[in-house]
Amino acid sequence: MDYGPLIEKKRQRIPELESIMAEDGFFNDPGKSAEISREYNRTKKLLDEWDELQKCQTNLAENEELVKGDDEEMAEMAAEEIPGLQETITRLSDRVQYSLLPHDANEDRDAMVEIRAGTGGDEASLFAGDLYRMYQKYAEILGWKTETIEASPSDVGGYKEVVFKVSGDEVFRYLKYESGVHRVQRVPDTETQGRIHTSTATVAVMPEAEEVDVQFAPEDLHIQATRAGGPGGQHVNTTDSAVQITHLPTGIQVKCQDGRSQTKNKEKALQILRSKILEAKIREEAEKYSAQRRNLIGSGGREEKIRTYNYPQNRLTDHRVNLTLYSLEQILEGGIEDIIEVLQKAEMEDRLTELEQA
Repeated sequence: MDYGPLIEKKRQRIPELESIMAEDGFFNDPGKSAEISREYNRTKKLLDEWDELQKCQTNLAENEELVKGDDEEMAEMAAEEIPGLQETITRLSDRVQYSLLPHDANEDRDAMVEIRAGTGGDEASLFAGDLYRMYQKYAEILGWKTETIEASPSDVGGYKEVVFKVSGDEVFRYLKYESGVHRVQRVPDTETQGRIHTSTATVAVMPEAEEVDVQFAPEDLHIQATRAGGPGGQHVNTTDSAVQITHLPTGIQVKCQDGRSQTKNKEKALQILRSKILEAKIREEAEKYSAQRRNLIGSGGREEKIRTYNYPQNRLTDHRVNLTLYSLEQILEGGIEDIIEVLQKAEMEDRLTELEQA
């Protein structure tokens, strides 16, 4: 397919966006200004990737000609560069194609990530902590920022539950595939007979919702101050600083106790609640998609087992795309980019199929 005309339209859109962003009062409407800014950044990134793709394709053609030439030394050097160029072209072509698909505005958003220890007791809480650190390192690699919103540490150094925000460019686009049940198989430190234990943790990735996305009527919320509990020092254990909010129409309940201020905890709880309600709307929309795509990206449901982390074999398996990698150590250090690229490519193929059928 010739993407040239589509790219040219995107290129013409840049000065239009710049003109809008230069208008007086552009930031008076936070929602609109954020949407325009995200579109500008997204379009610039697409054009940069397209230009790099064109350059690589030109270099590949030149190298293929050099290989046919009489200069053996130049031919050998050109031949060595060809596999790397071909790999880069494939990767960039996939990214460009994905970016040209009908856009889901939620993909531009920052993300709220909730990790909960599942079956497996202390070992499950340790695994939840491992996942939390993996995402923190992945965010660091991409230049994103992470902020802990709410955390319930376990006695053994992991987390019973942790909620954190990830901020950056197109965060939800990359992290949305992480929702579901993550399973770990390993020998716990406390295991004296060397037996492998299986534990789980659940991950829910939600696009960050703004006030304009989800608005609450006062009668829809039941807000209750409660006694904070768990680790956190004397103050957090002896004051009614924790806040529990129930959204009565949906039954969604959120509790925050991480901060000492009841006001701050209320703000954080509302932030999480908005994202949970927006996630529920997205999950409802996902039910309208083809079964194939729904199985790939998931619905954010905690019952969907998506991935297994096998420590003895240094193996990771993503069950949605039958992907197996023997590089678990690097993955836990934040190296999940290859997994996400495979998932994006699979989703892109499904979406293209849907467009063709439509």
